[in-house]
Amino acid sequence: MTAALQPGNAAGGPGSEAARVLVAGVGNMFLRDDGFGPEVARRLTGDPLGPAPGVRVEDYGIRGMHLAYDLLAGVDLLVLVDTVPPDSPVEHGTATGPGSIRVLRVGPEDLDSGAPLDPHGMDPVAVLGRLRSLGGEVPLTYVVGCVPADLTEGIGLSAPAAAAVPRAVQVIGELLAQYTSTQA
Repeated sequence: MTAALQPGNAAGGPGSEAARVLVAGVGNMFLRDDGFGPEVARRLTGDPLGPAPGVRVEDYGIRGMHLAYDLLAGVDLLVLVDTVPPDSPVEHGTATGPGSIRVLRVGPEDLDSGAPLDPHGMDPVAVLGRLRSLGGEVPLTYVVGCVPADLTEGIGLSAPAAAAVPRAVQVIGELLAQYTSTQA
């Protein structure tokens, strides 16, 4: 894990600003590989080195409203970690089989501002699409996604999704390093 990626709830120390980078693991851990995002978030928060200033890592699971309200607090970069279909357009990665990591950049044209926001569910597109109507702005957003092998009911990732977790951590570190270098 790179130094830019060390997770935590907020930048630390007296006088420091709140986290401006949010890494959000989303998905339902009771639907096997849909728990990929929460598992990556758990892996990132388990780093013994502690938080990096300005980076917050959170397992949102299926709490879409919680993510929306946290985005209203102000975020400059959002990295969503989730499952993605094998045919999704990508900025990074070309493999399409189960366990493949795909990076997508989300822009305003990808969002549906009329999508209903379910307070008891997690649809990242709906959360981001409704953010402006809640008084917020959509930050620079990437999705680091894993092509799932199994979305049936059950707990635990399939072997391909579990094997993709370390690669997702690495890709997130690369995204954060790239973002940090453009901010310097």
